Amino acid sequence: MHSMKNNVANNEINVINPHQWVSNYADYLYGYAVSRINDPEQSKDLVQETFLAALQNEKKFKGLSSEKTWLTSILKNKIFDIYKARSSGLKNVALCEAYPQFFNQADGHWKVECKPKEFSVQDKDAIQSKELKHVLEQCLKKLPVSWVAAFKMKFLDEENANDICNELKVTPSNYWMIIHRAKVNLRDCLQKHWL
Repeated sequence: MHSMKNNVANNEINVINPHQWVSNYADYLYGYAVSRINDPEQSKDLVQETFLAALQNEKKFKGLSSEKTWLTSILKNKIFDIYKARSSGLKNVALCEAYPQFFNQADGHWKVECKPKEFSVQDKDAIQSKELKHVLEQCLKKLPVSWVAAFKMKFLDEENANDICNELKVTPSNYWMIIHRAKVNLRDCLQKHWL
């Protein structure tokens, strides 16, 4: 965003060079895709589809952003399409009914033995550690795909709730229930396998 403002202020318009896309951006785009959909083969396909879509829409590039930003935006839309296809919507079910192992049926409060433990990371570099990343990826694989889609859109892509609801075709209450359930399950999984 900052570079876009500078470019506009300096009347500089970025140009694209499709001949350099593979060497300049393929690895980055692949990493971006695989971190969001956890499917290496589909991620490769998405990068190719991104390049093809960019070539087909080359004339629409206004030069107000960098090539990388523009290509990432195209890829992001393709990933959202996958999230939509994987998402089937959810029924509105009370948490205590959906997760009787965590909540008391009578009052809906946490069971004492399941109440979340204090969760913090003391070492700032620990979040970047390969072990934590691996455990988190394994925990994410245990969640329903619609939950993973919503979770990644919110916390990796930093999309706002309204956009996520529109993309996944869920109501705001279902969206917040999905996010809550994903966080509860991830926390439980991380407590078992990481902490």
